[in-house]
Amino acid sequence: MAAGKKIPHTFVIIGFVLMICGILTWIVPAGEFEHQMVNVNGAERDIIVADSYHQVESNPQSWQVLGAIVDGFKRQAAIIAFVLIIGGAFQILNSSRAIDFGIRSFLRKVHKHWTIIVATMLIFSIFGAVFGMSEETIAFVIIFVPLAISMGYDSITGVLMVYVAAHIGFSGAVFNPFTIGIAQGLSGLPLFSGFEYRLVVWVILTMLIIAFVLWYANRVKKNPKLSPTYKIDEYWRNREKESAEMQFQEKTPLSAWIIFALSSIVLVVASVLYPKTTVTLGGKELSFVCIPVISALYVIVGLITLRKSYLYFILSVLAFTIIFLVVGVLGYGWYVKEISALFLGMGIISGVAMGSGANKIAVEFVNGAKDILSAALIVGLAGGIIEVLTAGRVMDTILYGLAETMDGTSRGGTVSIMYGIQTALNLFIPSGTAKAALTMPIMAPFSDVIGLSRQATVMAYQFGDGFTNMITPTSAVLMGVLGVAKIPYELWLKWFWKILLAFMLIGLLLLMPTVYMNLNGF
Repeated sequence: MAAGKKIPHTFVIIGFVLMICGILTWIVPAGEFEHQMVNVNGAERDIIVADSYHQVESNPQSWQVLGAIVDGFKRQAAIIAFVLIIGGAFQILNSSRAIDFGIRSFLRKVHKHWTIIVATMLIFSIFGAVFGMSEETIAFVIIFVPLAISMGYDSITGVLMVYVAAHIGFSGAVFNPFTIGIAQGLSGLPLFSGFEYRLVVWVILTMLIIAFVLWYANRVKKNPKLSPTYKIDEYWRNREKESAEMQFQEKTPLSAWIIFALSSIVLVVASVLYPKTTVTLGGKELSFVCIPVISALYVIVGLITLRKSYLYFILSVLAFTIIFLVVGVLGYGWYVKEISALFLGMGIISGVAMGSGANKIAVEFVNGAKDILSAALIVGLAGGIIEVLTAGRVMDTILYGLAETMDGTSRGGTVSIMYGIQTALNLFIPSGTAKAALTMPIMAPFSDVIGLSRQATVMAYQFGDGFTNMITPTSAVLMGVLGVAKIPYELWLKWFWKILLAFMLIGLLLLMPTVYMNLNGF
């Protein structure tokens, strides 16, 4: 690429957006909606009061734009800490080379690599559709990017297998409580009603993304230099080469048995404290003995793997970490704080299991956090964009102005505009929960006036929230994922925008039946 056509650095892109937002606070009239707290599905939500928009005294931002960066770091503090902890914890795990050992052993047994891609993407798409997996994908990228490289693909394939698959599922969500549940609750609809058509939508979107990834991965495998990340992936290829040449030490140190005993005791205590776990899916509750069963399996598997090698034991710790992650999210409402603690514990157990001392574990953790620091910085900087618009009192004005564009349009036109509004707002409000609380109280009543189904309004929100999360620089999760995969945002933007546009157009086509057809649940 010619030097004159080089895409700006991610920091430059975010800085430019910050500057534009600062200018908007001088141009756009300041205004606010009145807010009220309502109970939605058992949780308190801050929502907009309909017809309450009014102009207020302007508060243009100048030098405050630079100060907003600090506020952005405060806003995204939990995600920043999560990214750093994940980076540190997995560096400890990676220093054991257990993942490299596991990938090599796995690929010796599974020769049809396309089946790995399909199975992985199905699982993560289901996770996205059912419980809104998003932040959790950051941890999995560290596992699946090296796997993709080892299979002859590239880092983009690894990101597509995990992050994009989960967000396509998120976009076509069937039972996601963080988007569908809240949006329907605020719209006065029965919880998770109309899931039949959403299930059809999820199947279509998932099949399309899997087909595309298989085509892309096969193309890269035939000619690796076609990959946009070919040069960048030299890091992963060198690591994979080192792994292939490495002779793994399979002796189990005494420290592995000690940490296994201590972790088993912790799980026994947890089994006593939490004998039953209640999982809520699709508005239905299911209680069963979960923690005790998983803990018992951990002890059995631990005894077996430790007799073979500490490498097998560390891999089993990773597997049970993932199991506890799913149980924690579904059964106990875990978020970044609890998930961070879980992965930090995994890193410490892995370090002790391979015989490392406290100092070596600390050094590896710092190295991992240092390696992903740029991603954490981007997350904080992007958070400043939202702070500028909020402090400048123009966020509500933008929302009000967008809502006014729907007046006087047809039902099909209205749902298309709603879709566009939700898509545009995602740049400034990447949180699906916050966006539902802000927009649904306005859009749901408006849909009644023109005879549009509220289910159609919810689906316009769902698509608008889901697709653009995979490209907006204000998405902390996207920046974390790209940082882990070592893919520059500017490269991802250039490569992915056409794919995103295709899915956005498909989303628009899938919205139309909600307007013109008598579908079950609508």
